[in-house]
Amino acid sequence: MKSFVFLPVASPLLPDEERRAVIREYGNLLAQAGGTETTPNLDGDKEPLAYLVLTGGTEALILEHARLAPKEPVLLIAYPGRNSLPAALETLAKLEQDGTRGRIIFLEGPDDSAGAQRLADALANESVDAASATHREKPAGLPLAGKRIGLVGPPSDWLVASSPAPTIVTDAWGPEIVEITMEELTRRIDTSPSASAATFADSFATGAKNIAEPRQRDLLASGTIYGALRALVDELKLDAVSVRCFDLVVEREATGCLALSRLADEGVVAGCEGDLPSALAMLWIRERLGATTWMANPARLDIAANTLTLAHCTVPCSLINNYELRSHFESGLGAAVQGRLPLGPVTLLRIGGPSLDRMWMVEGEIVSTGREEAMCRTQVDVAIRSGHVSDLLEHPLGNHLVLARGHVAGELRSGS
Repeated sequence: MKSFVFLPVASPLLPDEERRAVIREYGNLLAQAGGTETTPNLDGDKEPLAYLVLTGGTEALILEHARLAPKEPVLLIAYPGRNSLPAALETLAKLEQDGTRGRIIFLEGPDDSAGAQRLADALANESVDAASATHREKPAGLPLAGKRIGLVGPPSDWLVASSPAPTIVTDAWGPEIVEITMEELTRRIDTSPSASAATFADSFATGAKNIAEPRQRDLLASGTIYGALRALVDELKLDAVSVRCFDLVVEREATGCLALSRLADEGVVAGCEGDLPSALAMLWIRERLGATTWMANPARLDIAANTLTLAHCTVPCSLINNYELRSHFESGLGAAVQGRLPLGPVTLLRIGGPSLDRMWMVEGEIVSTGREEAMCRTQVDVAIRSGHVSDLLEHPLGNHLVLARGHVAGELRSGS
């Protein structure tokens, strides 16, 4: 067995007690694979290095350390919960965009001996497979020419692989990117009519099976965000928006989850975090099929069962059977949707690559839904029927996937 060192990397928002708890939880398993914890010592270790991705929001930290202490392939260890897997996917996507080899080892739990063996095998074999055969080229031409996507604020800082320049988006797919500052959004939030916000709040509260953490003021704040975004969509004639929503959480303790859910139900493609590739995927499906979609994080996967857990806080209500109102997962603030999607066929899509010319698209079935507290509020388990979840660990295109109801890959490709 080849010995190695692992560097735990966490968001500054993770309390130190929780940070140490995760390291203790997985420490024995990593030790079984030959691992010893290390510190960010750039003069460092001569042994192979792996990054233990403790939380989301760590992408830039890992990339900076990997740049200053280069070792290939870059080995990322992810586990269920705390957005560890999506952070690893986004990081590896950026590494591959920059021509750096890497791989992700996903540990399905602290007793995942098969995962420990995969880690040991990866350390013993430094080769990395060529690009996944499941990556397809984008449709020919400019399928979204004439459409307008509003980018409200720059993409979130952790979207290191999902922040293409507007010109790249237009050149590859055709839509015009309308850049809107966060200052413009907040100005409109501050002047959004209170009566309209109250109506919005009441409509979500009335339709909910249960309201857990959110207070009335959280629902009203969501209503003012909706009013501001709706006004921007109408005045600028936007077909889609993607919002740097975490700024609202930090600066106002308010969330855009309910506003984006409602916009999607009204026929406006609505994405979060300023993720333009996901906005493209949702808009393409809307234009081709007239379908409403859900943008979500891959939170967990099971290689043997070929299943994938998706989770996010912004699901459109038209896609779900019922919902509860919860706080936003990462912050515990504001209001978010915890919805229950019906079981049945779905299609998953991701657009990516430096030129946005690659797609990962598979079909599967929602086989169960969840309510775990260690991941975003709406959760589904998808059994993949075409392709394999291991593709995501080998050559991901980014940290979000887009879900559409039904097996529609053929219909989407028929327009390519």
